[in-house]
Amino acid sequence: MALTARVTIEPMRLEDVTAVHGIERLSFTTPWPAYAFEQELRGNRLARYLVARAGDAVVGFAGLWLMVDEAHITTFSVHPDWRRQGIGRQLLVSLVELAIEISARRMTLEVRVSNEAARALYRSFGFEVTGRRPRYYTDDHEDALVMTTPELTDPLIVRVLAAERARLAR
Repeated sequence: MALTARVTIEPMRLEDVTAVHGIERLSFTTPWPAYAFEQELRGNRLARYLVARAGDAVVGFAGLWLMVDEAHITTFSVHPDWRRQGIGRQLLVSLVELAIEISARRMTLEVRVSNEAARALYRSFGFEVTGRRPRYYTDDHEDALVMTTPELTDPLIVRVLAAERARLAR
């Protein structure tokens, strides 16, 4: 589906937290509290957070932690009204670029077994299932799949990123 408005990806600011938390509550049954985002932005030197902005509206967000040489995606969501428009792909391109910029060697994340849409997006960027965390989610005890990329210098990642950049440029 084509974007209905121009979307830009920018670093998350403290003034974005209210909108981000609104998306978080719409997206997850056990959302992070707003103060968690504030603490991440103010004091976690390992954390980097991005927002997707359509005009002045925050329509998505994502974050990662740099853990030694691994960029761990901590959170990722697009507002339900803005899904299926390529914003998740745009956020993921920006996360991969950010991971490369901060010298991560690879990326990892946990995703619900039942979230096939997210799993498909991650697979399209070279993430592969490398583990399973039984009963990981506290709301319903669903398992999480651990997904990891090859090294970010791997030709597969380089090709995927180049193709996604070209797609976004069109």
